[in-house]
Amino acid sequence: MLGPARAKDARFPVQSEEGRLSGIIGQEFVAMDDRYLIDSHKLIYHPERVAALLAARGNWDLAKDVYPLYVEVSPVGACNHRCTFCAVDYIGYKAVSLDVDVMRDRLAEMGRLGIKSIMYAGEGEPLLHKRIVELVQITKASGIDVSFTTNASVMPKDFCEEALAHISWIKVSLNAGTAETYSRIHRTKAAHFDQVIANLQRMVAARAAGGYGVTLGAQILLLPENRDEIATLAEICRDRIGLDYLVVKPYSQHNFSITRTYEDLAYTDFAALQDELGGLSTEKFRLVFRGNTMRKYTSEDRYPRCYSVPFLWGYIMASGVVSGCSAYLLDPRFEYGDINKNTFKEIWHGEKRRQGFELVSHDLNIDECRRNCRMDEVNRYLYKVTDNPPDHVNFI
Repeated sequence: MLGPARAKDARFPVQSEEGRLSGIIGQEFVAMDDRYLIDSHKLIYHPERVAALLAARGNWDLAKDVYPLYVEVSPVGACNHRCTFCAVDYIGYKAVSLDVDVMRDRLAEMGRLGIKSIMYAGEGEPLLHKRIVELVQITKASGIDVSFTTNASVMPKDFCEEALAHISWIKVSLNAGTAETYSRIHRTKAAHFDQVIANLQRMVAARAAGGYGVTLGAQILLLPENRDEIATLAEICRDRIGLDYLVVKPYSQHNFSITRTYEDLAYTDFAALQDELGGLSTEKFRLVFRGNTMRKYTSEDRYPRCYSVPFLWGYIMASGVVSGCSAYLLDPRFEYGDINKNTFKEIWHGEKRRQGFELVSHDLNIDECRRNCRMDEVNRYLYKVTDNPPDHVNFI
């Protein structure tokens, strides 16, 4: 049974040596091993943007100037894996990529507009972009924090030497503890398993040599095929590679996905795993078991509408299309414009986003939305702040 505690970092002192208790930060569940709040949210650290969002409710003239804090960007549409769980298989892994010269102008503009962070991930494998190192450098120079979600089976030339110093974190999708299971789930060569490990070892060594602050981690999607290999993978990440963490996360069915293999997966069957894996964390390595997210997958406890779109985050596809939500890629209702044709401000102020604002404000049925979407925890927080506060809120 989990009890009360706080996330382990300088602001939240440790209450127990095990480091496996839970805590409440802004009324959100936080696993103590989750020092980066991966299973929660960080919107509470941006009160000025929340205030702007609240002021803009129902008012397009104010809403148009509420820019994202965070944008997910897909540098390329192509991918060298065909994972059994891929949410965006319906897009087709198209061989398109972002124009770096266009992005140079857009990123500088986005930084000026107050966008704080970009995660390079998307419908393809981001490290396949031929100028990804340059893209990282431009992004950071624009005042925007940089991160990656990647399969790390490829390592661009000079990535460790020229890009790593500019990146806040890299999270590698590594969904098995053995090469055989890895090849079945990622639907790729078994040799890629050892290649990923080698590439991560290079990153860890380069970080140490350069004194870089980048956080290096991995994540495994908990599936029936890999449940018995999580401990093995954690030991590889901790002992062979030297990563900072391994996240164990649940599957979430994308409504548009072709694959339906795991659509009825019930995480109640995996409840005991959290205790089984508890002893793998150390002072330098954390096993982050996303039990809160697993609980929510089938829970009826939810908010009545989306509060995040089209405000706090956005998505730029490899084609250049700007979308309000990754759960609705290729849905024209959520496509606001094209960065190859217009500036980000023109797109964010444009008629398509205004229509999206009206849609989400009045007509969107979130029963049609993906459960445990990227903004789920943020939506839960905003619901409490806006439409469902507890009694006696003025007695602070």
